[in-house]
Amino acid sequence: MSENVSPIKYFLSGGFGGICTVLAGHPLDTIKVRLQTMPLPAAGQAPMYAGTLDCAKKTIRHEGFRGLYKGMSAPIAGVAPIFAMSFFGFGVGKRLQQRTPDEELNNTQLFAAGAFSGVFTTTVMAPGERIKCLLQIQQGGNVPQKYNGMVDCAKQLYAEGGIRSIYKGSFATLLRDVPASGMYFLTYEYVKKAFAPKEGEKQEAGRALMITIFAGGMAGIANWAIGMPADVLKSRLQTAPAGTYKNGIRDVFRELMKNEGPLALYKGVTPVMLRAFPANAACFIGFEVFMKFLNFVAPNL
Repeated sequence: MSENVSPIKYFLSGGFGGICTVLAGHPLDTIKVRLQTMPLPAAGQAPMYAGTLDCAKKTIRHEGFRGLYKGMSAPIAGVAPIFAMSFFGFGVGKRLQQRTPDEELNNTQLFAAGAFSGVFTTTVMAPGERIKCLLQIQQGGNVPQKYNGMVDCAKQLYAEGGIRSIYKGSFATLLRDVPASGMYFLTYEYVKKAFAPKEGEKQEAGRALMITIFAGGMAGIANWAIGMPADVLKSRLQTAPAGTYKNGIRDVFRELMKNEGPLALYKGVTPVMLRAFPANAACFIGFEVFMKFLNFVAPNL
């Protein structure tokens, strides 16, 4: 990404990149949430899902292919502002550390700028994450549905506990997004720089696209490698009935460690990692394409 670029362009391009991310990665996100939140099996019984593939098969069998896209209305409605705020926060974080507009930042500074963006996104992301997770864990078939879509879910949550209910899990979202966003942007910038052409060397369009795909995919993997444990705790907290965890994420962590052990912090890691590469490659392709568009139509923005 260009050093000398306005945060406004980061905001607009990030929003477009976010839409590309959701369209590419939502099915595996649904599988991730279902694996993370499935109940523990009774003694002698098999778990609800044996793994990623089993979850996908059962979802499609009982709910059709559209079942994999459950809850997508929430992230689609919020994804443009979420990713826009994320990339805007990164742009602002970079600008705050630069003494001149063209100054290149070191890896520590890039991580700090990325972590700064995580704070920006939480206020927008937390309600959408709460609604998305609640919709995703609803089983199809003949099972009664508590929530009839995104708006109905938001209305019921507000009726149950006001705005605090809608924002349940915000601190857990912050714990996930601050370090994960730092790794996300640092990895993208690092990989892009590692494969950049040497000074005076011309870069072909096809090679530039492949570098963007690889850098974006690796950024997604780095993001989730750091953020996965907090994401599991967040999903458990946001989908639990009111009053289950009186002390919030601390109670979720204690119960998980007691009943399932440390490996449970990486439940759902397979669909996450399968999704991370293509979804985030799509994000950065969308970002770079829209950035080029803005530079062409509004060079002084």
